[in-house]
Amino acid sequence: MSTDPRLYLDAEFSAGALLPLQKDQAHYLLTVMRRKAGDRVRVFNGRDGEWQAEIVEAGRRNAVLAIGEQSRKQVSPPDLALYFAPVKKARTDFIVEKATELGARAITPVMTARTIADRVKADRMEAISREAAEQTERLDLPEIGAPIALTALINSWDTTRTLVFCDEGGDEAEKPWGGEAGRAQPMAQAMGDADDGPTAILIGPEGGFAPDERGLLRRQSFVLPVTLGPRILRADTAVVAAMTVWQALKGDWR
Repeated sequence: MSTDPRLYLDAEFSAGALLPLQKDQAHYLLTVMRRKAGDRVRVFNGRDGEWQAEIVEAGRRNAVLAIGEQSRKQVSPPDLALYFAPVKKARTDFIVEKATELGARAITPVMTARTIADRVKADRMEAISREAAEQTERLDLPEIGAPIALTALINSWDTTRTLVFCDEGGDEAEKPWGGEAGRAQPMAQAMGDADDGPTAILIGPEGGFAPDERGLLRRQSFVLPVTLGPRILRADTAVVAAMTVWQALKGDWR
């Protein structure tokens, strides 16, 4: 694998084109990575694969790349989206980073009754996902969706897409975590019977879904309730666990 730095550029690529870098990209390339004029860089724009480039100008605060030849054709990851209830800042950052690394095509915050974060910064999510894509050889960026209320999400759902609902609860209200009755199937088992079509994973807030939200989800024909095991996972851990299982059984890890 090449050790040349890799950058996402929102630009059209053609052999010989000269592309000036933004200040933060120039700083990363010249100061952090200590590259200089004549050094090679790999670039991608999410549409046209990966291209070779060369630094042809390297000033104190600016750099210009000359685009060379295409080195990899564009491919997209499997059609998997992530919907998650935002948590504290650092853990939301972790969720966005790991979901990008694990191949989510779209990442959307969902506001639930017990969501503890009342706002998320789309520009921060986009920056984190861009950096993760640059580091992990992705050729595209996940789409960062605007926050949406759970009820609005369900009401506008495309029923051709399966919604994998990570459900930690049971139906026995008097017992811890709802007891054993009404528990969902283990995710790996449930995935064995699911088709390979478009899929989304839904991860709830740290306090879990409210009973009425859980009931709403379980009434939908497109919802597949699953469990991630006998332990209650933190939201960020649940994202990684669920996406890992899906990629191994239905995605591009096969």
